[in-house]
Amino acid sequence: MPESTPARKPSPARKPTPGNKNRKPLIYGAGVVLAAALLGFVSYRATAPDHSSPGSSSVADITADPDTGVYPKLAKLARRDAADKLAQGRADAPVVLIEYADFKCGYCGKFARDTEPALVKKYVDNGTLRIEWRNFPIFGAESEAAARAAWAAGQQDRFWQFHAAAYAEGAKEKGFGKDRLKELARQAGVADLARFARDADSPAASAAVSEDQEQGYGIGATSTPSFLINGRPIAGAQPMETFTSAVEAAAEKARATEDAKSGKGTGGGKGAEDGEK
Repeated sequence: MPESTPARKPSPARKPTPGNKNRKPLIYGAGVVLAAALLGFVSYRATAPDHSSPGSSSVADITADPDTGVYPKLAKLARRDAADKLAQGRADAPVVLIEYADFKCGYCGKFARDTEPALVKKYVDNGTLRIEWRNFPIFGAESEAAARAAWAAGQQDRFWQFHAAAYAEGAKEKGFGKDRLKELARQAGVADLARFARDADSPAASAAVSEDQEQGYGIGATSTPSFLINGRPIAGAQPMETFTSAVEAAAEKARATEDAKSGKGTGGGKGAEDGEK
């Protein structure tokens, strides 16, 4: 079964007001409400006991199905901002993986160590995939402090190095107090540690983390890590094969869409015209 950590509800200080809760479906649209229900269900299945019978479909099988479970309005949540400090890969890559995660989540660390590097090597490096991080702190004050610190490291172009240090084997067991976060920033090669400390405590850091967190709750993420791959929800630290199937299905669909727009594969174009002469 896939592995994920159930999300806690936002703390009272972070809870959206009733008005904000009512606005979320209007912001994302009716189609996303349905997708949110699906992602919540998949997240539940990702952490539920395995009562499946032999031969039944697993969550990974369902979410990696190339023909179902894709929501275009969720795909539009990809920012594709070339200046995004918390992303890697080409802004115009055909596939975008959005990850909602917490630095205190053990399963997020498992994905970061075991799966993400292979995805980068296989798909990011050749321009197929872009990975966009969303801070989704669910374990209280230290989670939020780590999220703000990661954002601050990103302001000096060291987010992914901080990400690697924070998710190193045994790192979360040392906690994410202020001194520890500074040490992680040092390990990540953050040049100006005084600026890092200021940025981590800034209103801008809090606002950026809150925006990501609210987006996660808004789409129905109920566990970490949770993912969207071109609008396809995936919950939990799934096997590499699940991500491979989802990325390749999304890439193939993107190629087919682009070919249709350009007239390739439809019998049109210069070659077809020459054949008619």
